[in-house]
Amino acid sequence: MNLYLDCEFNGFGGELISMALVDEEGHYFYEVLDCPQPMAWVAVNVMPILAQASIPFTEFQNKLGLFLNEYDEIHVIADWAEDLSLFTRSLVLGAGRAMRIPPLTLELWTGTIRFPSQVPHNALSDAEALADSYRLQ
Repeated sequence: MNLYLDCEFNGFGGELISMALVDEEGHYFYEVLDCPQPMAWVAVNVMPILAQASIPFTEFQNKLGLFLNEYDEIHVIADWAEDLSLFTRSLVLGAGRAMRIPPLTLELWTGTIRFPSQVPHNALSDAEALADSYRLQ
């Protein structure tokens, strides 16, 4: 199953704030993590549009694992390398421990986003725009 990924994070190289994965049928995972000290740009452009309360990282990982294990195979598509990095780091549970998930492949898509996000800088809206644009290639 293709899963379209977008993440919001606290500035370049910063910690994960929110992650969305949207499948080909419109089912999605969207969760928000706490960001106690957002950079100024993030505070103005990302934090006000998260649209839900934050959860602890362990709960985030539990929910992500449940979502991913709904599929037999997973092909994650993102249009930004840092999104893939934040996704794969989210699969690490601790030293020498990773989430058990179905077979996984990753794709860094360099196509053109033809459908603008309805709510720019909201991971769920951005992932939906990526899904729509990818399918038209």
